[in-house]
Amino acid sequence: MSDISAPQSASWMSRNKLAIAPWLFLVPALLFFAVYVVMPIFESIWLSFYEWNGLYRADGTSTATWVGFDNYVKLWDDPKFWTSLKNNVLWLVLYMLAVPAGLGIALFLNQKTPGMRIYKSLFFFPFVISQVVVGLIFGWFYNPDFGVVGQVFKALYCEETVNLVGNVTFKCSGTVPDILSNPEVATYGIIAAGLWPQIAYCMILYLTGLNNVASDQIEAGRLDGAKGWRMLWFVVLPQLRPATFIAVVVTVIGALRSFDMIAIMTQGGPFGSTNVLAYYMFETAISEYGERYGYGSAIATVLFLIMLVYISYFLWRMYQDEKGGR
Repeated sequence: MSDISAPQSASWMSRNKLAIAPWLFLVPALLFFAVYVVMPIFESIWLSFYEWNGLYRADGTSTATWVGFDNYVKLWDDPKFWTSLKNNVLWLVLYMLAVPAGLGIALFLNQKTPGMRIYKSLFFFPFVISQVVVGLIFGWFYNPDFGVVGQVFKALYCEETVNLVGNVTFKCSGTVPDILSNPEVATYGIIAAGLWPQIAYCMILYLTGLNNVASDQIEAGRLDGAKGWRMLWFVVLPQLRPATFIAVVVTVIGALRSFDMIAIMTQGGPFGSTNVLAYYMFETAISEYGERYGYGSAIATVLFLIMLVYISYFLWRMYQDEKGGR
């Protein structure tokens, strides 16, 4: 779009300054994005066709060996890869609980009652703390010796006795649950920890959306006899579509790139049962016992392609919504 106020005798720069101005701000960001995001993606894909331990020869040449699609063939027969992929799907399914949970909390907090600001601050708190801190907190929470889970179990199923010396012992009717050491439930425990800050994030999105809900539509719905679930479904939720869209996109991406919680709470254990693709890639390629950069790049490429499918779909939906709103 050219500047119609500029005379035709003016320079090309003056006549097109309105079209050029946005690019002057975008070019630095696009340059950094290309160098630090786009180029590493293509380099990782290229490296996935090699077998390389990260070393170079004395003359500076790489020791990488071209193996073609061998790394991807090995992935097909790798049980750890399929366990990681299954856990990613589990993360994706259960992580979506953050969207309705965030909506429910936002509806509760969107009331004009005394002390509601304090409640909003308390529910907002998990969002501002680091994922590492969340992992440490829930690691202590699940600890069978001094954690909340262990203490509750002892209070319900154990009998406390004191001997003559004064030592306290517990006689329990069962074994104190150690969630993070049980391969069958450890992944669920980590997902529950991850849901805590994710629900807070979705709650913030919905609180912002509820502030923009048209009051006249609410009043019209009440005049038509809508209340409760009918009011929520037919009047409120349609106006929260933008917030829901963003909440779903961010939640899906967060589930697929889950790494921090696993690295802090279990390091992929026990016996690799809590691995996801992101952590398995780290463990294979750049951890202390890894140095299989080609194989790790193949895992990263698979994860990238999965995320690319979701992101492309969401971008297409966003484009269709923008196109329909014009």
